[in-house]
Amino acid sequence: MEEFLRKNFDVEHKNPSEEALQRWRSAVWLVKNPRRRFRMVADLAKRAEAGRKRQSVQEKVRIALYVQKAALQFIDAVSVKPDYKPSDEVRKAGFDIDPEELERINQSHDIKNLDTHQGIKGFASKLKVSLNEGVVSSNVPKRQEIYGYNRVKEKPMKPFWMFVWEALQDMTLIILMVCAVISVGVGIATEGWPQGMYDGVGIILCILLVVMVTATSDYKQSLQFKDLDREKKNIMIQVTRDSSRQKVSIYDLVVGDIVHLSIGDQVPADGLFISGYSLTIDESSLSGESEPVHVDEKKPFLLSGTKVQDGSGKMLVTAVGMRTEWGRLMVTLSDGGDDETPLQVKLNGVATIIGKIGLAFAVLTFLVMTTRFIVVKALDNEISRWSVSDALTLLNFFAIAVTILVVAVPEGLPLAVTLSLAFAMQKLMNDKALVRHLSACETMGSASCICTDKTGTLTTNHMEVTKIWICNEAKGIGGGDNTGSALKNSISENLLSTLLHSIFHNTNSEVVKDKNGKINIMGSPTESALLEFALLFRGDYMSQCQKLNIVKVEPFNSVKKKMSVVVALPGGGHRAFCKGASEIILGMCDKIVNKDGESEHLSEEQRKNITDVINGFASEALRTLCLAFQDMRTSRSNEDHIPESNYTLIAVVGIKDPVRPGVREAVRTCLRAGIKVRMVTGDNIHTAKAIARECGILTDDGVAIEGPNFRDKSVQELEDIIPKLQVMARSLPLDKHKLVKLLRNEFQEVVAVTGDGTNDAPALHEADIGLAMGIAGTEVAKENSDIVVMDDNFKTIVTVAKWGRSVYINIQKFVQFQLTVNVVALMTNFVSACVSGSAPLTAVQLLWVNMIMDTLGALALATEPPTDELMQRPPVSRNTNFITHIMWRNIIGQSIYQLIVLGILQFSGKNLFHLHGSDSVSVLNTLIFNTFVFCQVFNEINSRDMEKINIFRGMFDSWVFMMVMVSTVTFQVIIVEFLGTFAETVALSKELWIASVAMGAISLPIGALLKLIPVSSHKHPQQHDGYEQLPSGPDLA
Repeated sequence: MEEFLRKNFDVEHKNPSEEALQRWRSAVWLVKNPRRRFRMVADLAKRAEAGRKRQSVQEKVRIALYVQKAALQFIDAVSVKPDYKPSDEVRKAGFDIDPEELERINQSHDIKNLDTHQGIKGFASKLKVSLNEGVVSSNVPKRQEIYGYNRVKEKPMKPFWMFVWEALQDMTLIILMVCAVISVGVGIATEGWPQGMYDGVGIILCILLVVMVTATSDYKQSLQFKDLDREKKNIMIQVTRDSSRQKVSIYDLVVGDIVHLSIGDQVPADGLFISGYSLTIDESSLSGESEPVHVDEKKPFLLSGTKVQDGSGKMLVTAVGMRTEWGRLMVTLSDGGDDETPLQVKLNGVATIIGKIGLAFAVLTFLVMTTRFIVVKALDNEISRWSVSDALTLLNFFAIAVTILVVAVPEGLPLAVTLSLAFAMQKLMNDKALVRHLSACETMGSASCICTDKTGTLTTNHMEVTKIWICNEAKGIGGGDNTGSALKNSISENLLSTLLHSIFHNTNSEVVKDKNGKINIMGSPTESALLEFALLFRGDYMSQCQKLNIVKVEPFNSVKKKMSVVVALPGGGHRAFCKGASEIILGMCDKIVNKDGESEHLSEEQRKNITDVINGFASEALRTLCLAFQDMRTSRSNEDHIPESNYTLIAVVGIKDPVRPGVREAVRTCLRAGIKVRMVTGDNIHTAKAIARECGILTDDGVAIEGPNFRDKSVQELEDIIPKLQVMARSLPLDKHKLVKLLRNEFQEVVAVTGDGTNDAPALHEADIGLAMGIAGTEVAKENSDIVVMDDNFKTIVTVAKWGRSVYINIQKFVQFQLTVNVVALMTNFVSACVSGSAPLTAVQLLWVNMIMDTLGALALATEPPTDELMQRPPVSRNTNFITHIMWRNIIGQSIYQLIVLGILQFSGKNLFHLHGSDSVSVLNTLIFNTFVFCQVFNEINSRDMEKINIFRGMFDSWVFMMVMVSTVTFQVIIVEFLGTFAETVALSKELWIASVAMGAISLPIGALLKLIPVSSHKHPQQHDGYEQLPSGPDLA
């Protein structure tokens, strides 16, 4: 079986090849209901069509963006008349420009038309918005009414009746309904009304029950996925509204909003550039062109759906939702759905194999019963006499064979994966993890290595300046009101002014006031910590800073590890400020400020002392930054790039970022679970090592390396280092990408990697599971990730791993349970048909059993919450057999017990229970049916844990499981006691009820005895961290 599955049903969990997707689709056989079974499977034909549509639309956008822009250069006439007048509706609403006019100008990049409206200020005036204060919140509904909502038209969700219709498309159910209708007609003709219609109506009612339960389950899943999909697209945007900076949902954005953009952001709507520095836009998602576009006052048009590649800026929103090119592109495309997960594909393979076996049994059962019936007629010399009653008997044989096929083809196996994943995704959403791709939740259970960032993930991301080295002296910063005064009194006014200017000017954060007048800092935690430190000083430094004009900005990025600005000084001339990674900025300096704020030569001895200070701060787990400046010569102030050398060092700042509570325990949990944790950070190696030791990541025999050293190593050297590598400091995004690639390809690790920056996108895409940070992460990082960690917390990553393992184990439990039911149902009916010529389990009864093991079984077992014990076993390796030795042991053992019990009842039940009289056969068949169902009920409890004897642990905490158990038992009582006319059962005595429940309950001690039988296991080598791996996957005994 495993060989067949590997050959035909093996796909990569991330970016599977088209060939692999086609291969397993071709190998699937005997699908009862394709519409339902493949509902959560990618439609390759639609996907290909979507690709063609996307290319066509992108081509049109390219023409609009480039050809029209070129053509406009040759048009002298102004395309808009000076006496342009808005519509009456727009004027009544208080605005002076139509949405169609805004849309047309933005689409065509019509700069002449823009000038006719007096440019950006004219647009703002006509949209009744202040470029400084933004939109007034009370005005938002009116703007949405006139200019539209920032939402793309979505396909309406399928109503409940469509799910009912899909469930009715089951081929075997359709055949059974036809048989039932014929049975009703023939029955009434032979037995009269109403006796003749009971058998057929019973089948129809049971089919309707199965369809309704199935449709309800599918509909609820669909609602869950719809909610999750909406959450995935919900981006928080920074805007200025009501004179204050605030975050709003992308769905609440309106025309006239002032949006703040920075590196990695998605442009949320069409708009016009107001102000900014070095703003570069990647328009490839819209136009297909990879060449970045520079946006400024001369080229002010910004398009929705594009990404900020570099720089920062502010934009005025001019079109939203379906009035943007991006909105129209999204509505014309249907991506054909997400790729199916490896477990879904594998279980489609299992269903195919079992389906073939089931078909063979169904055909054999029908042939055996029909042959016996014909032979009996021949022996009674009635072969030439056929009646309607004989036809009804043959029809009943056919219905039983078809029902065996219903039970035998486990259509619910692949769908159980979807159910389990939907349940897990919903729970993870509550635990602050947004799963963007279904397969990621499943794959996370196999993760053997986590490459994590330090800042914000292992630490709190609430930073505070606690130390500063200035004028050859280190000073502690207490954080009180007197701190500013103390430092101010210890250095000259000139030096303090230079220090504060270097902080207030060289930043991408803003000091803003909220609605209540409270000062807030909008920006990254590092920038916020520096600004909070600068705000400790009293005086008019902020107003002085605002008077200076910023000429150029080079924003911080993870490659250069620094940020620089050039400002025009009030007295003439220019000054460059630079800050960033301590050793990089120190290397750019050849001077240092003295106590008077004057520059003097930086000696080698001073450089060594400063390096020791930096290392000392870092050893205390402080993030260190250097601040520097340079007075530029007039000839250099007009250069395109800000200088890279000849700076004057101002100060070294030490910033404390405490380790998150619970991280050390979470790391310990990972090690117990066989998951190696590696820290990959851009920080100083001494800071990184200090934090790693505090978190329990760096051990005595672990290796910590810097990015430049890692890059210089040969592949052979890296193969020796990587098994013990625990910390990589001063790393570039490409270092992270290289590490992930080596771990996956050379060491066959299943790698989860965290990332927050735009440059982390390649590593997130390369990893088996890309984890983007929800708070600190850019939209580019999130788009390339598989899971978004909403609270940026390492503990949440461990929770995702636990749920991933839970999904895998839960599906194994369900498969074990369903295969046991399959084996017993098939063998019971087949053997009975061969020996006695009739099947003890009727069509209606088998349909009920099918619902117990399919929809209800999946609900009970596939939605079990995870336990802490899951994190005390190693991850499931890539090539582990899905159906393990432990599962086969349990399946075979329980099947043998149930077959023995049902066999004894079938052939000796009358004598054992002293059943006599005309209804003895009906009573016996009902007893067999009741015993069979209770065997499955108790075996379902057994399946809660495939290895541990105590299967009741946590059972009463799982309300879904308990609800399914109670519902199953209640309905079984109703079927036996009250629906006998339709289900072909009779009411049982109290003694027979006790007997059937007792025979089912014996499954529990049988299960406990089976778990004492040892199964083969494999030895695993000891890991570098001293953790000895346990047997792989669920083979843990």
